[in-house]
This record gives sequence, structure tokens and C-alpha cells, in this order.
Amino acid sequence: MTVKTVMQHSFRIAKKDLTELFRNRLGLVLLIVMPLFMMVMVGFIYPSNGTISNLQVGLVNEDSGFNGAFMSNTTHGGFIQSLEAINNQTHMLIITDVSSTADLKDMVQRGELEGGIVIPSNFSQSTLTGQQGTLIIVTDESNPQISATIQAALSAVFNAMGQQIAMHNVQTLNSTITNPLAVIQPFNVQTQGVVSGHPSYFDFIAPGIMAMTVMMSVMTGLPVAISQEKEIGTMDGMMVAPVNRLSILLGKTGAQTARGLIQGLIILGLAIGIFGVAIQGSLLLVFALLLLGVFSFVGLGIVITSFTKDQETAQMLMMTLMFPMMFLSGVFFPIQQMPWYMQDISKVLPLTYASDALRKVMVLGSGIPQISTDLIVLIVFGVVMIAIALPVFRRMMTR
Repeated sequence: MTVKTVMQHSFRIAKKDLTELFRNRLGLVLLIVMPLFMMVMVGFIYPSNGTISNLQVGLVNEDSGFNGAFMSNTTHGGFIQSLEAINNQTHMLIITDVSSTADLKDMVQRGELEGGIVIPSNFSQSTLTGQQGTLIIVTDESNPQISATIQAALSAVFNAMGQQIAMHNVQTLNSTITNPLAVIQPFNVQTQGVVSGHPSYFDFIAPGIMAMTVMMSVMTGLPVAISQEKEIGTMDGMMVAPVNRLSILLGKTGAQTARGLIQGLIILGLAIGIFGVAIQGSLLLVFALLLLGVFSFVGLGIVITSFTKDQETAQMLMMTLMFPMMFLSGVFFPIQQMPWYMQDISKVLPLTYASDALRKVMVLGSGIPQISTDLIVLIVFGVVMIAIALPVFRRMMTR
């Protein structure tokens, strides 16, 4: 049988599978809703600007002479006024006055506040006598992420306000100093990224979701495309037809490739249109990586489906493999934060390299030389899986 005939038969089988998909209204709806649901859910759960706003924070002022004596020692009025002025610019906190530390802790325990600030009774006296004034940050240990965010945010605000006070004091003591900030802070530390702009956490997570959705689409679609046809008997019809076994495999693969690409492009469109994800690299390279990701997972899916006896078993086995890949491939969390043995496991998962390559192209603007390792791993993995899938699939069809 000629190559042209094999390709024609493969195209007809792929067309048959895609026609069945588009005739199934529920399946077609799920094809679109699943990536839409994942992107909208994750996109609105994680803050797009990389920060958290409107945190409910209580303020306890135990210093009776605070607002009078301390106001004369700053350039921007009282401490509380300065705190509110900075917060009006950042909109990070919603500050509520609380009468005592005990009430503050009680409100945090009841979930009415997410943290608090306590100004001790000796704060103004300490600052006026040249000593360090102590400020207490009360956090909610039951939510470590919010607790760390509040602590970091308030520490940064207090440091900024402390600089303002120190600059005022230095300039008062020595009027010849033109830049008091250089005295109290001799280093000007600036941060510059590889590309322009300010990528958010969603920019980090969107490429991983694209790779994960492509994987899920292929891995869940193959049991239906192969095992279901074995169960209902249509596979026997194709086997007795004058069709090469390779054509059947290529046709099934082509249909799942189209399905995975459709969902990948839907996610890409949502990421750009709704959540403002900017693609720094080549859009054509992003599309090629999606296609390569489908190629890598198709072989694995065919091998697993060929070894199972029915559709239900195949889907259960697929989910068993997909679940660890979702959390160990750096889709939601950086691999560097995982224990070393989990990092070793992530290195053998193809989704790790697919999401890493997409992230480098979309966020950092990388080209082919920068993602060559990821490309080699995905190509080798896909070729090996397809090479294993061919004899396994032939053996399955003869059973």
C-alpha cells in the first residue's frame, strides 16, 4: 500500500472521529466549556497583579500621647496619618480601629480580621528619646499565605515610614546634607526583568494550564476513540476493511491532535483576551509547542489504551497518571519549591518540559535555542512512545 493511500485512509478515519465529536452536542459543549472553565476559574482565583488587596486589618493604639508628640517628629504628620496615606495609594489594607489587643486577637479568631497592628504604650516616648519604637504585627497563623503577605506588606510600609522619619532627623541635624536618603540608605537597589513589563502569577500559570489541558484532552479522548470502538464493534469493521493498520492509528492520532489543538487555542485566546497575558515570544512557536505537546502525549495514551480491556479501565488508568503530572510538573507551583525527590520525579514527566517551554516563550520571549533541551526531550519522548504504540496497537487489534 502506497504512502498516499495510507494518508488518505488516515484522513478519512480522522474525519470520521471528528464528525462524531461535532455531532455529539454535549461532547462539543464540553470541548469548549472545559478550557473556558479552567481558565476563568484559575484566572479569577489568583490575583492578576500578583498582589492581594483589601485585607481586613485592625489597628490598636495603646499610646495615649502618640498623635500629639509624635506628629512633630515627622515630615508627613502622624504615624497613623502616614499609614493611611500610603494605604490610600496601594489599597492593600482596610484599616479598622480596635480598642485593645485582646479584642484584636478575638476578631482575628472569629474571622472578622485577617491581621492587625498594635502600637505599644511606649512607642512615642521611645522615638522621641532616640530609641527604636516597637510595632507589633498580629497575624492569622491558620492562613500562612495571607499571614506572610500581611507581614511583608506592613514591614515594607513601616520601613518606608521609618526612612521618612530618619531623613527628617538627618536633615534637621545637618542642614548641609542635600540627600539625606543617601546617608540612611547608601544603596539604591533596582530590579530589572529579562523582558519589559510586570508579569503576574497568572502569566506564570497560563502556559502550564495550556500544556495541561492539551494533555488532558488527548489522554481522555483516546479511550473513547479506541476502547469504545472496540466495545461497540466498529473497530472490527475497520479491521476487515481494506485499510492499513497504520492508517487507523494515524487517523485516531490526527483526530485527537485536532481536538487538543482546539482546546489549546481556546485557552490561548482566553489568556490574551480576558486576562491580558502578553506573549513575548513567537506566536508561531507557541502553536508549534502545542502541536509537539499533543504529539508527545498521543503515543503514551495509545500505549495505555491498548493495554486495557475496556474504556472505563483505560480512563481510570489515564487519570491515575494525569493526577501526579498536574501537580509535579510545575503547572501551579514552581518545581524549585518542591522537595528534592519530587524534583527528580518531575524531571521524567513530559508535561514538565511542555509547560517549561511554553512558559519561556510566552513570558521570557525565548526562541528555539533557549528551549532546545525541552524540545529534544519532548521529541524523543514522543518518538519512543509512538514506536512502542505501533506494535502494541497492532497486537490489540488482532486480539
